[in-house]
Amino acid sequence: MKQNKPNKIRKGIALSLFVLVTFEACIPKSQKIAENGGQITAKTTQTDTLSCCSSNLPSRIGGIKVDSTGIQAGSASKSDLDDMVFIPEGNFTMGGDSLWGRADEFPRHQVKVSSFYMDKHEVTNAQFRAFVDATGYVTTAERKPDWEELKKQVPVGTPRPADSVLVAASLVFSPPKQPVSLDNSAAWWKWVSGASWLHPQGKRSNIQGKDNYPVVQVSWDDAKAYANWAGKRLPTEAEWEYAARGRNPNSIYPWGNQPIDQGKVKANSWQGHFPNENTTKDNYERAAPVMSFPSNGFGLYDMAGNVWEWCSDWYRADYYLASAKQKIVIDPQGPPDSFDPDEPYAQKRVVRGGSFLCTDQYCSGFRVAARMKTSWDTSLEHTGFRCVVSSK
Repeated sequence: MKQNKPNKIRKGIALSLFVLVTFEACIPKSQKIAENGGQITAKTTQTDTLSCCSSNLPSRIGGIKVDSTGIQAGSASKSDLDDMVFIPEGNFTMGGDSLWGRADEFPRHQVKVSSFYMDKHEVTNAQFRAFVDATGYVTTAERKPDWEELKKQVPVGTPRPADSVLVAASLVFSPPKQPVSLDNSAAWWKWVSGASWLHPQGKRSNIQGKDNYPVVQVSWDDAKAYANWAGKRLPTEAEWEYAARGRNPNSIYPWGNQPIDQGKVKANSWQGHFPNENTTKDNYERAAPVMSFPSNGFGLYDMAGNVWEWCSDWYRADYYLASAKQKIVIDPQGPPDSFDPDEPYAQKRVVRGGSFLCTDQYCSGFRVAARMKTSWDTSLEHTGFRCVVSSK
């Protein structure tokens, strides 16, 4: 039986119905970041959006929380671990590592993580289909929002959105035909009825022949539900960054320090002028099959580019400030709650790794230290996930 009966809306759901339809601008901010008594100046140009690559995207209207505890959990078997990579315990310096660093990546601080196993690639359509077939799970994007419940969670006086908006839908990349200002993501994101993991770009699209592509259009809740069923969990932000560095603790990217647009193609990212011209030098206009590009030093694929990946942590812009007060942080689990000063109503989770839309013109999200944030009930065409299992 399908588990499609909505439960309730999570308290504190983020929503500004104005930005739902007309996305507020992602305003670049020049920032000077003090670290170890010196100054690191974040690189800023007219096209940078250093304050937010995934800010000011709306949380899904009325994100209905289906309690994943209602899904029978699996347990990671030896065969499951065969498709995972063992990550040994270790210490590393977490945080911003280049002039592209944003304020929330500082100060850098010492972290120790215990050993764990990580999926060698992002969860695929085939893997997610097995979960849906076994449980009847219905994703956030496939469920119609409930305005009567939602309006209890938004500022008093927020008008009811049009019926054309209150439908099962998700956010789809829609490139403009001409150059546009990078201050307004509404120029390339559209709220599309019928868009879901089965139909990433809307009802007329499908995933036939794409079993080995990363599943997308999944919210944080969807990712957590899958992980629970598989006997796994989502990685902490610290685990994700440590794994992405791939035995190169001082590298800027999973492959080392060479910029992404120099030398051989290293990952699935945007080539050309964002967001209207993609030269597809990497041979992919959008997402690529998993493991299409070389792995990092741990044998992990697509830790840069392809699709953003959900982490377990709540997002707080000031979280690293608290972490840096400790000599070393052991297995950090993230802050107890979320707060984004740019969007105080939005409850956000951390996403990592960048996507096929990332470029140094815009977000430089393929850096190992780059941390972004997205409302937990938001699903997008360039967001997926991978799982981990503790080794002890």
